[in-house]
Amino acid sequence: MDPESPRRLAAFDFDGTLTRRDTLVPFLVFACGRRAVTMAVSNVAPGVVRARLARTDTIAHPRDRAKEALLAQLMCGREAAWLEDAGRCYAELLPYRLRPEMMRQLQWHQDRGHEVVIVSASLLAYLEPFAPEHGVDHVIAVGLEEDADGVLTGNLTGPNVRGPEKEYRLRAWLAGEPPETMWAYGNSSGDRELLAMADIAVWVDGTHHR
Repeated sequence: MDPESPRRLAAFDFDGTLTRRDTLVPFLVFACGRRAVTMAVSNVAPGVVRARLARTDTIAHPRDRAKEALLAQLMCGREAAWLEDAGRCYAELLPYRLRPEMMRQLQWHQDRGHEVVIVSASLLAYLEPFAPEHGVDHVIAVGLEEDADGVLTGNLTGPNVRGPEKEYRLRAWLAGEPPETMWAYGNSSGDRELLAMADIAVWVDGTHHR
């Protein structure tokens, strides 16, 4: 981007926006096997029900807690290098899951020299290798913590990237240098705060909100 040009930014959600549907569960099945994922979901389900019943404004959203618990079940104790390899291999399969019309929209921004960022609750493990292959400038997504020996702890490196966290993380990345014009694309309630930041906010059906 020309440093003298006004900063223009397009922020895209990933699952259901650039892709046709969820990519996290298919990744977990790809990496860990269907049986392991099924067992992990069964183990996590009772806690999710309790979380929904006990939910207050001070407790994490049940969807976030379920995701954290599922990832802990499946990832804790595995080598970080294994996750990196699995993510890179899975990224090669993602083009089959993309929405062609949304990838054309992403290309439209790139052709005009706009910065493109993905802001997603999916995993960095596969979005980071996906991004450079498709000209994406930056990825904000969910990371998994590893210890000093390169072993996954089962914890996330930060809060799940949905809802208010999308706005918080994007503003942190912008570092006080907001774009002159910002587009945002999303498809769910978890994208509302991201869309509210934008000058031009677009659901995947093409409805403009600002």
